[in-house]
Formats: sequence, structure tokens, C-alpha cells
Amino acid sequence: MFRVITPGFEEHYERWTDALNQANSLIPNCKGLFKDIRIYYGKNLIWLYSRSHKYPQYIGAGIYDKLAQLFITEAMAEAATQNPNVEKDD
Repeated sequence: MFRVITPGFEEHYERWTDALNQANSLIPNCKGLFKDIRIYYGKNLIWLYSRSHKYPQYIGAGIYDKLAQLFITEAMAEAATQNPNVEKDD
């Protein structure tokens, strides 16, 4: 389970893409130097946005690759549920 946390907001998500979309939507509200947006996977911090860095940071060895694979898996599952008549290559 993923958790998005920022001052005044905390929400839990089952899917990485939902957590990432929520965190990205909170970026315009992150105006103070001491405010940040964090995504946790379980108890582990995996994503961090703050004003002190130009781009969000992925925390942990190999986490970017793992999250990219998870993103692709979730996108394929979502496409399969939206287009059940599309033939799959086996």
C-alpha cells in the first residue's frame, strides 16, 4: 500500500499510479521551503518532492526501475479491463 503525505494531507492508495498522480497534483500547493510531499511504500520512503530540488527524488537503490515496471504493469492491467475484446499475443 502506498501513502501520500504532506502537511495537512494523508491518503492511502493501492496503486502506484494513483499515489503518484495525487502527489503530482499537490506540487502546486507545496510553496514553503520546509514543506514537502512524500510517498511511502509500506514504511519505506520511496518518493520525495520539495522546493529545494528541481525534480522529485526517488529514494532507494533500484526504486526508479521497480516503480517504472509497476507503472507499466498497472497500465497494461487497466488497458485490459477497458478493452476486453483485444486479443493478447501469447
